[in-house]
Amino acid sequence: MSTKEDTTDTVKEQTASAESLKQPWALPIEEVVDGLEVRPEKGLKKDQVQKRLDTYGYNKLRQHRKKSLWAILWDQLKSLIILLLVVAAVVSFLYREIIEAWAIIAVIIINTAIGFFTEIRAVRSMEALLEMGKVKTRVRRNGEIREIDAEGLVPGDIVVVEAGDIITADIRITESSKLQADESALTGESMPVTKDTEPLADETILAERRNMLYKGTAITRGSGEGVVVSTGLNTELGGISSLVEEAESEQTPLEERLDKLGYRLIALTLLVAVFVTLSGIISGKEIYLMIEVGIALAVAAIPEGLPVVATIALARGMKLMAERNALINRLSSVETLGTTGIIFSDKTGTLTENRMTVTHFLFRDREIELESEGDKPFREGAEAVDPIEDEQLRLALMTGALCNNASLTNNKSEEASGDPLEVALLRAARRAGLERSDLTSRYPEEREEAFDAEVKMMATWNKIGEGEHRIFVKGAPSEVWQHCRYVQTAGGKKEFDDEEKEYWRSVNNRMAENGLRIIGLAYRDTDSTKDDPYKDLIFIGLITLLDPPRTDVKPSIKKCQQAGIRVIMVTGDQKETARYIAKKVGLEDDHEAVVVHGSELPEEGDLVDSIDDDHSLNHANIFARISPGQKLDLIQLYQDKGEVVAMTGDGVNDAPALKKADIGIAMGQRGTQVAKEAAHMVLTDDKFSTIVSAIEQGRIIFGNIKRFIFYLLSCNVSEVLIVGLATIAGAPLPLLPLQILFLNLVTDVFPALALGVGKGEEGVMNRPPREADEPILINKDWLGIGGYGLLITAAVLGVLFYALAHPELNQREAVTMSFLTLAFAQLWHVFNMRTDGSGIFDNTITRNPFVWGALALCVVLILSALYIPMLAEILQVVPPNLIEWMIVLGMSITPVIIGQSIKWLWHRS
Repeated sequence: MSTKEDTTDTVKEQTASAESLKQPWALPIEEVVDGLEVRPEKGLKKDQVQKRLDTYGYNKLRQHRKKSLWAILWDQLKSLIILLLVVAAVVSFLYREIIEAWAIIAVIIINTAIGFFTEIRAVRSMEALLEMGKVKTRVRRNGEIREIDAEGLVPGDIVVVEAGDIITADIRITESSKLQADESALTGESMPVTKDTEPLADETILAERRNMLYKGTAITRGSGEGVVVSTGLNTELGGISSLVEEAESEQTPLEERLDKLGYRLIALTLLVAVFVTLSGIISGKEIYLMIEVGIALAVAAIPEGLPVVATIALARGMKLMAERNALINRLSSVETLGTTGIIFSDKTGTLTENRMTVTHFLFRDREIELESEGDKPFREGAEAVDPIEDEQLRLALMTGALCNNASLTNNKSEEASGDPLEVALLRAARRAGLERSDLTSRYPEEREEAFDAEVKMMATWNKIGEGEHRIFVKGAPSEVWQHCRYVQTAGGKKEFDDEEKEYWRSVNNRMAENGLRIIGLAYRDTDSTKDDPYKDLIFIGLITLLDPPRTDVKPSIKKCQQAGIRVIMVTGDQKETARYIAKKVGLEDDHEAVVVHGSELPEEGDLVDSIDDDHSLNHANIFARISPGQKLDLIQLYQDKGEVVAMTGDGVNDAPALKKADIGIAMGQRGTQVAKEAAHMVLTDDKFSTIVSAIEQGRIIFGNIKRFIFYLLSCNVSEVLIVGLATIAGAPLPLLPLQILFLNLVTDVFPALALGVGKGEEGVMNRPPREADEPILINKDWLGIGGYGLLITAAVLGVLFYALAHPELNQREAVTMSFLTLAFAQLWHVFNMRTDGSGIFDNTITRNPFVWGALALCVVLILSALYIPMLAEILQVVPPNLIEWMIVLGMSITPVIIGQSIKWLWHRS
């Protein structure tokens, strides 16, 4: 047979083998290695490795695609408001209004530049978080163990692992010696999983496949070997990576709202411009004149300053959030935080610290709690306990520290190595002032009976005197009890009879229902190191352990609840553990929380269609044993109900949901690369409280955006009404297109910008979030815009008709007076933007220093336009005399006086 045919047959065989190994956890080891055509003692040969690399490719996930400069630039331009400005510029060029056209183009360039440089900094900062080095793996090939880049692994490779290793492919375990793996990043399970080699049932869920090691997890204890069954995108991690690619990235609420506003403005612009232009032509006016009027109306209707001010407001919000440890990668996501109605929170590493901690010591008729903080952390009820003076507690702490293979550094970081449970026991002893190094110096270890997964216990012999030894034992409570003859009490030891066993079973069950991990402690004195360690033991008591909640979470969740934000825990952990943490962080109040297990949910993809409005799922606030696909379904379910959903997480299993959510929030310190890559926001301090601060800032930003849009549109409506009504009345144009553009780009923008960067109202977190489909401006706001527009229009047209009624004033002087009246009326109009119910003279507007600075700057700019000859000629204005100034200023302040009076009377009523 030819080489080509041989290669083809080999590929077919390997593909068939891969198909037959879809559930390697359910097969005996012999079938797995036979299917992969490898001998574990030899490993693959060089030619086999190359052929499999050609077949399966390198062991890599999809590479993070660096966002190009062009993509970031396009993000700034794909807006209806920008499109509207482009159209206005093109029309201006067509009708030879060159100055107007270039002025509009300048607005587009300024807006794009601000957004581009702000977002590129955020995107590049996010990409810097995602950098990671290559991982090495030990494999057996051609009978020799060698270290290779993990990318070179292929199915059939024999991998050798030990404590501290990162798993770089999906592996069926063939040999195991006290092997444990931390799979929290993949499954959400906070406890290390003990591994063995026995086959399992086909339907065994991912979190319970004890004979498998998965890419992206880590070995915490022991050693072993295994055969690679999947690499790259065919691994469980690769499947999740594919889900991340498939998960649609939702358009943010702000983008949706601005698009809706853009459609309204397009309709308004076309309607008004066409109506007034055609009306004038039909009434016999010159076509060119009416086209000029149409352009003036189009320019007046478009708030040219809106994209600039919105971009600057969002950019400042992004900067403020970055200073508060929330790194946003997209400008519009800043505001989305303020609309959040539901936070789906992962448990491990997000609500909890992702490290085991001792919580209780349970003795006969006594219970001592170890608090997470304080100088006297050991407490029996309300009373502090001295762990050195209390014999039972001291004995328990010594047993945990001496019957132990972990290590803990003496520096402040408390870096540790070993089983997380044993590390927790060392930390508990340290808090009592008992260092393992001191204890082993005083009581040297003479012998160890290593932990055995079948026996589920461990023992050490420690010398306590000349020829005297004490055997310290720890292990699964039920196994320890089988070997105990006595139990230690405060008054001495007594028989460990059936009644005593029943008592301890009830205590054990009570703590297990709270999701705590429990170990039993025992000891015995002997004069020989050859004795059976598990014989005639004296039972000391139980120690409970837990991955504890983060200290900042409970008050943060309370703030969320006050703000009408629903926090829902979604975890891969067990029901009992999830419920216990929920109680600790305040997710479960006086009423028992509704907990839903993943097995109770419909098949992935069927959830949305199978849940009606009365289903208990809609009231659940804890979801346990949830898969990545189910997380996506849950987010889709609530998004379909109109909720804005945020999702927090740090593990690989969170990544698809992070991308699917309206706001994906990843942990910066503990988060995996895949999670950070999928997220919209990264918490650089990993604190849940930072989310609350970001949401508060998001609400403030939206309030500011709404306020300046209201301000800009009411100014623009007045311009449209002024031009339109004057044209219909047969009067000269009260405002020329370039004058309108000057107002929209200069005198409107600076006050609007001051409103956009204000500190905002107090108490924004004491109200529920806005409806997801609520537009930026509701009907009440449009009425307000129309009302204020009419007030300003009346003042300007009043001045215009006054000037036209006086023959000594020419048309340029009359137009100058109407232009100045509008300019100053729009400046004073900023004081109408105060919140209903706030003080007339003491409110968020008057306390905003940017407002006063903007007003001063605008006054200078207006005066410059009048008194600098070149500018005055371009705008076709002339300086007014004293009487004309008095009329202008008097009429310009009238709308704000009337507006404030109406607002005050409305509030009083």
